[in-house]
Amino acid sequence: MIKKRGNKGAIEISFGWLFAIVAGIAIIFAAIYLSSKFIQVGQESIGAQTGKEIGILLDPLETSFESSQTTSITIPSETRIHNKCEETGKFGRQFIQLDQKNFNKWVKTDVDVGFNNKYIFSGKEVEGKKFYIFSKPFNFPFKIADLFYITSEKEIYCFDTAPEEIKEEIFKLNQSNLFSKNCPENKMDVCFGVSKCDINVNYARGYVEKGEDRMYFSGLGEDSTSLMYAAIFSEEAVYECQVSRLLMRLKETSILYKDKELLTAKKGCETNLEGDLIALSKIDSSSGSNGLVTLKMTVDGAEEKNNARSCLLW
Repeated sequence: MIKKRGNKGAIEISFGWLFAIVAGIAIIFAAIYLSSKFIQVGQESIGAQTGKEIGILLDPLETSFESSQTTSITIPSETRIHNKCEETGKFGRQFIQLDQKNFNKWVKTDVDVGFNNKYIFSGKEVEGKKFYIFSKPFNFPFKIADLFYITSEKEIYCFDTAPEEIKEEIFKLNQSNLFSKNCPENKMDVCFGVSKCDINVNYARGYVEKGEDRMYFSGLGEDSTSLMYAAIFSEEAVYECQVSRLLMRLKETSILYKDKELLTAKKGCETNLEGDLIALSKIDSSSGSNGLVTLKMTVDGAEEKNNARSCLLW
């Protein structure tokens, strides 16, 4: 019961009413808390599922021929993709972790989706609803892996000073966040031969600079751009870790090719690659992109010898 008290207009609330109000407030807060917990669990499930879907999307992009492949993924809610890379074991490991926005707050899923055979290049954290993914093969000198590049629709790149062959490739990718001409104002300039841009590419000497960070790239023929794009779209820590993983794979694959050469020698094929393959199997994979520079001569020599053989090893 509610009564007026004295002539001061104060309100007297009975214990029963007071208890009902307090209990009602407690129930409302409990309901909000439980709802947020259920939503968080749901978001974690969605995050893990989306991470697996990204992994599934990468499979069709893996190429067995010399070309780039592209696709996109749109997620209903604002999402952050965390790109994590570890240099453990023989091949290292790739992880994807997703956070998704819920009531204007980011919900961490704490669920890592891992891959042993994927090499994803991006920033440590990519945010948006629509993400573009394209891939290119990396041969060094034989096929090492397919490289994947993830960018958000919010990240706009301008390649208007790039060589014509790179402009043509950017045009063919047909991604709405990559421009080879008529670049919008809100963009990151990727400059070739022009200094003091957001991203500077020294195509002749094989490195990409972002601020004080310098990342080296290398490859064979058209594949020299595979790691170039990786450096352009990645943060240094992600790039160097993934390059180390690629060098791990190069070491192990070189051992397999060395064994294959011994088998083909029994069929009368040349055995002129054993020294190069032994050298590649003993490389220091922890050297990161700096190691690519010293490896280039061995890789070029192995490729030249293989192409001169009557029976190709790769």
